[in-house]
Amino acid sequence: MSGQGNGARSELSRRTAEAEGRAQGLNVGWTVFSYLLAGMAAYGIIGWLVGRAVHVSLLFPIGMLVGLAISISFVIYRYGMQAAATQPKTSAKARRR
Repeated sequence: MSGQGNGARSELSRRTAEAEGRAQGLNVGWTVFSYLLAGMAAYGIIGWLVGRAVHVSLLFPIGMLVGLAISISFVIYRYGMQAAATQPKTSAKARRR
């Protein structure tokens, strides 16, 4: 009887761990999405303000594109470094094989 209870507990802990992993993945996804939106919004507003001051309406979309590019590079820097740190390092000989 106690063996069956332990199996149910291990199944519950496994499901809990899987759910926490999925939740962490969603958290990272929403964080990346918010970085992209915030970069476009911030630099779009700056471009709009500067474009309005100098009477060049093209600065608004240029500002949005610059903000998107900066946001993408920040996401790659932040999460690319994180992924590289978690992967095991291989030697040069192992890569050639």
